[in-house]
Parts: sequence; C-alpha cells; structure tokens
Amino acid sequence: MTTKMAINAKELFRNQHRLIRIIEQSIRMCSNQSLNAAQQQKLQQQKPQLDTDFKITKSIASKLITAAPEPIVHDEEVGQQFSASSLSVRLAMPQQLQPKPDIDDELGFGKLFTDHMLKIYYHKSLGGWQKPEITPLENLVMHPAAKVLHYAVELFEGMKAYRGVDGKIRIFRPDMNMHRMNLAAKRSGLPTFEGEEFIKCLCRLLSIDSEWVPHTEAASLYIRPTLIGIDPTLGVAASDSALLYTILSPVGSYFKSDSTGAVSLLADPSYTRAWPGGAGNRKMGSNYAPTINVQKEASRKGLQQVLWLYGDDHQLTEVGTMNIFMLFVNEKGEKELRTPPLNGLILPGITRDSILALARQWGQFKVTEDIFTMPDIKHLLNEGRLLELFGTGTACVVSPINRISYLGEDLYIPTMEQEKPIHETIRETLMDIQYGKVEHPWAVTID
Repeated sequence: MTTKMAINAKELFRNQHRLIRIIEQSIRMCSNQSLNAAQQQKLQQQKPQLDTDFKITKSIASKLITAAPEPIVHDEEVGQQFSASSLSVRLAMPQQLQPKPDIDDELGFGKLFTDHMLKIYYHKSLGGWQKPEITPLENLVMHPAAKVLHYAVELFEGMKAYRGVDGKIRIFRPDMNMHRMNLAAKRSGLPTFEGEEFIKCLCRLLSIDSEWVPHTEAASLYIRPTLIGIDPTLGVAASDSALLYTILSPVGSYFKSDSTGAVSLLADPSYTRAWPGGAGNRKMGSNYAPTINVQKEASRKGLQQVLWLYGDDHQLTEVGTMNIFMLFVNEKGEKELRTPPLNGLILPGITRDSILALARQWGQFKVTEDIFTMPDIKHLLNEGRLLELFGTGTACVVSPINRISYLGEDLYIPTMEQEKPIHETIRETLMDIQYGKVEHPWAVTID
C-alpha cells in the first residue's frame, strides 16, 4: 500500500467514525424528541414543587451554609502536575463502538460501559504526572506484582452526569469529589493531583461520550474515577508509579427496595465496618470487600442492606454504602434532623453535606451532627417520636428505611407513613438541581 493510499484510508476511517456519531445522535434525538417535549410540558404545568418553606436559593454556597473544600497541598516529592491543556484524544474506531441500551429506564448498575476512558499515568522516575489521554475503552495491562493487586493500594470516587430537562448535561459538586479523592490518595501513599485540571479532562470525556447520558430522570451516567498503585514491586511502601483513570457507565437504580420504595436492614453488632484511627472515612476498595459477605447474610434473611454499628452502645454509622439520617421529635418537642458526625468512622458524603446545607438554609427544623444508637432508636419508637430514617449517597440520592432487624427483633420505622416526608422533599430538591430544573452553583454544566 502506498503512503497516499494509507493516508486516504486513515481519513476514510476518521470520517466514517464521525458519520456514525452523527447518525447515532440524530436517531437518539428523534427517538427522544417526544419524551423531551413531554418533560418540558410537564415541567411548565407543574405546581411549585416545594412549599415556600423549602425554596432553593443560590446563596447556598455562602460560607454560612457550606464552604468550598480547602486546596490540597502537594508533597514536593510528587513532582510535576498534569494539565488539561496537554490532553490528547484517540477516538474509538467504528468497529470498537458499543451499542447503546434501548431503554434507559431498565438499566441496572455498572454493567454497561461507554466507548472511551480517561487515563493519566504517574511515574516518579519521569518527573511526576504524565500527559492525560482519552482512549477507547480497553483492558489495563500491569505487572503481576503491581501494588494494587497485593496490598489494595487503590481508591475511587462515585459521581454522576445528568441530562437535564433542557437537554444540557450536568455534574454535581465535582470539586468535593476531587478533594475527597486527594485525601484518600494521601492516606494511601498515592500521588495527589490538581482536582480542577482533572475535572476539565473529565468534562472532555463526557462531551465525547455525551450520547451515553440517559434521556430520562430515572437514570444517569455513573462516573468512576479510580487511582491505583502499579509499581511492579512487592515491598509495602508508597507508590512511585500509579494510574489515574475514569470509566463511564449508564445506570439505573442501585438499591433494591420493596414495593413501597423503602429498604430493610440487618443491624448485627458483631460486624464492624470502621473504627477510630482507621480509614473508614476514605473511599478505598479495601473498605468494601469485607462488607460483601455480611451483605449476603442480610440477603439470606430477606433484608436489602446492612446497618453498620460501632461500639458497645451500638452507634449507627452507615447503611450499606450510604450515610444515614434520622428525623425525630427531641425532648423539647422540636423536630430534629440528625446524622452521625465526621469522627473518622463514616465517609464524608457529598450528598450528606448537601442535605445538611439545604436543611440549615430552610430553617424548618433543628439540624445536628451527633451520635445516635440503637437503644436511642428503640426508645424513640416506643415513645412515638421517631419519624423517618433514610440513607443518602450518590448512587441512590435518598433511600427511605422502613424496617431494622436487630438482635432478633424487627423494628418497624414509620418513614413511609408521614404525610409530608422530609426525605421526599430532600430528594426532589437535589434532583431538581441535578437535572437543571433550577439553576444552582452546585450543578456544573458540560459544554
């Protein structure tokens, strides 16, 4: 084959790829035109979605309510940082493109993946972080002695991209995810990075695979940034080589619930998820593997999730992979929304932080971060003062709880019996922000 023929063949494939993209986008737009029109009409016809007491305002980002995370200070030995300006893109060939799901509403969780991924290598011997690149989704190749395979030198984040009612794609508070990811990197002996630059790279990846973002509010595009140690050595030490990568997956509901939409829990004090001085407040894979067998035990008993307890007083910490909130009437007769404090036992959830900020802005009930125990739950139930229990997180947003199996006793929680449940107001408020029904600084639009 001559050089000219090779160049022509390359151009043909490049244009063919673009043509397929245009055709796919046109088909998807046509098939969803009526859906989008119906959504817009519904939005216009809806009565105000929240009572005046629960309005959303842009002042939520004020220092009084919540603050932007502090910048990460990089150790000098990390070396050079990567920049989004040096990002390179290698698009998938036509034969590498994956078929998109036909029905967005019937998606599972994390079983399908988009056509491309983001990869950024780190090598201390080469000066630090290397140039970021977007490539077709492909398997990773690493040495069998890589640290991630032996010592779980690994961490990850969970984010989502939402297609709004206006057709725009948004991500939710990505700066919080980057901050949390860097804190986990420091704890794991992995190199830290500039979160703002990573978000720019991530936005480029999302724009390339934008048609994978579901055209419904019942689904979204899950974003999984991951950082792993890849040194080909068996010594237990900080990583001199690492890989920061991101894959994307269109997802539906994460948790299984009963017909009411609520989940039931196994609370067994013989199991502990985290302890003081540990790493239970960091999003590391090593925190999740030990929970799988306990989750299987809950399933065998007909329960959906595990309620993780800590200490002799059986403190409530997390629900499965979620933070937990309790709404109750306190001793003064006030309604109070309480969640466990950030004392090292729980993950500092972005949804958790957002709910605390919203609730404090509303000012309709007392909001506290404090320990509460299973004896507290039983006492409040006996006195009729426990109103709602619910889990929160990126995967589920808000998940109401209606039953806890605890020390051979079934405790029935009246979460679903409230006339105007707070957990529903919270879910609607957050989803209104995420899907662009209201403008808000927490929702970052992808250009």
